[in-house]
Amino acid sequence: MTRTVMCRKFKEELPGLERPPYPGAKGEDIFNNVSKKAWDEWQSHQTMLINERRLNMMNAEDRKFLQAEMDKFLSGEEYAQAEGYVPPSA
Repeated sequence: MTRTVMCRKFKEELPGLERPPYPGAKGEDIFNNVSKKAWDEWQSHQTMLINERRLNMMNAEDRKFLQAEMDKFLSGEEYAQAEGYVPPSA
């Protein structure tokens, strides 16, 4: 039986993650309130942000920026896009 959560981003009951993606309170919060679908979408968006904005994960400011964007993305708020990015039409 798949574990479901009330997804903070999509505002509906969806399958949850198998385990917390981070240690500590932040990971538990994501585990309990973010669906697998939202997390997978964040992973793709994060990769695009890192590549397009040439973020360096060794740089504390870049990590802080990415963390803030993750919080916005998973909460359904406005979040940073890659410059010039046009989402594919369905």
